[in-house]
Amino acid sequence: MVVGLLRLMRPANIVTAVADVLAGVAISGFMTGSGQDWGSVALLCLATIGLYGGGVVFNDVFDAKLDSVERPERPIPSGVVSVTIASILGAALLVMGIVAAGTVSIFPSGLIAAGIALASVVYDKWGKHHSFLGPVNMGLCRGLNLALGISVVPAALDQFGWLALAPIVYIAAITMISRGEVHGGSVKVLYFALIFYTLVIGAILGVAISNQQGLLTSFFVLAFGGMILPPLFTAINDPAGKNIGKAVKAGVIALILMNAAWASAFGVIYLAVGILLLLPVSLVLARVFAVT
Repeated sequence: MVVGLLRLMRPANIVTAVADVLAGVAISGFMTGSGQDWGSVALLCLATIGLYGGGVVFNDVFDAKLDSVERPERPIPSGVVSVTIASILGAALLVMGIVAAGTVSIFPSGLIAAGIALASVVYDKWGKHHSFLGPVNMGLCRGLNLALGISVVPAALDQFGWLALAPIVYIAAITMISRGEVHGGSVKVLYFALIFYTLVIGAILGVAISNQQGLLTSFFVLAFGGMILPPLFTAINDPAGKNIGKAVKAGVIALILMNAAWASAFGVIYLAVGILLLLPVSLVLARVFAVT
């Protein structure tokens, strides 16, 4: 059962959520401030582990009947984990996430964490069934996750909170194309995803250039683009379910590269490299546990 519970939590994806928070920490100016409290950073990382883990667990709870037909190998429909146990795990993880963030600060960190928990459950239960609101809903979860990292320096949210729009757009694109994983996708949707990817890459480079970090950040952006674009183009040429799945998997894991690029764009190269080192961890976990 332990392995089944881990499968529900999507460990490889959780690593990308930690990268979101660390990118937010880099954006916040935490690294250049005085009296750095690394305990707060650790608590925010723990918070995102709980929030992301709880969110994906409830995704499988609410999809149990559908998965029994389309994905019977998943832990709940295969009988490895019961719906009751999965629900308890999901609730415990979400509570853990909110409490950990609230320990850093009730406002804004705790409030943002509560927003992530609410947005994830809304998506799992209702949002995913809406063609437009669903992707925006899922993107909101990631955008708030970046804001959670920025909240380590509360005042930084006023200045940089708008950057949460980038992961919202990016994850909305991935969510749109992920709907074709089982039965194949739409080429039109894939082209929309390409446009969204391009907007995000442009935003990162724009911020990097304004911060005089364009040259160094371009290497991270090239790596990011090199991971997400080839499988997307393959899916555009042949939108079969297997190709869509590869594009989605690459898009999710590449969040680590995107977050490293954000850290570099703000001149925090040490943290950018630290985030980059999470990539092999996520890739190894992705071989053992499903990403989608």
